[in-house]
Order: sequence, then structure tokens, then C-alpha cells
Amino acid sequence: MTDRKCVGCGIVQDRKNMIKITAQNPQNNIVVNGDSKIFGRSAYLCYNNTCIENAFKKDRLKKVLKAPVPQELKGKLLNEL
Repeated sequence: MTDRKCVGCGIVQDRKNMIKITAQNPQNNIVVNGDSKIFGRSAYLCYNNTCIENAFKKDRLKKVLKAPVPQELKGKLLNEL
């Protein structure tokens, strides 16, 4: 099963259609769209600005990853779209 739930909107869809954000173990470095060989906690977002904005509201992304998320990541994600 390759379906994942978006942190921003809660919609479940195929992970190929989503942005993967991983807190890499053990340093908790944040990696965007890393390959499946990177181990750590992962969160998924839809490719739209609303979901990215919602993920940073109320620290949803931080809670899911259980790691500090730099605020610059939001700008980076929004610029990539």
C-alpha cells in the first residue's frame, strides 16, 4: 500500500503525488523528497500552497516529525511549486 495522508489537508493519496519530508535519524536533519533509503520519521504534503501553509500552522509538521522544523523550509517549499 503506497497511500499516504497529507499533513495539511488530511486527504489520502498515492505517495508519488506528494512531497515527502523526512527528519533523518539520528541528527534530525530535515530532508525534502529524499529517496526511500533515508531512514527517519516522514510526513507527506500535497503539491499545493494551502496544504503547505496548513502544515506550518499550529506546528503540525513539527508534531508529526517529532523534530524542530526550520521556518525557511516553508519558503523553500512554496518557491518550488
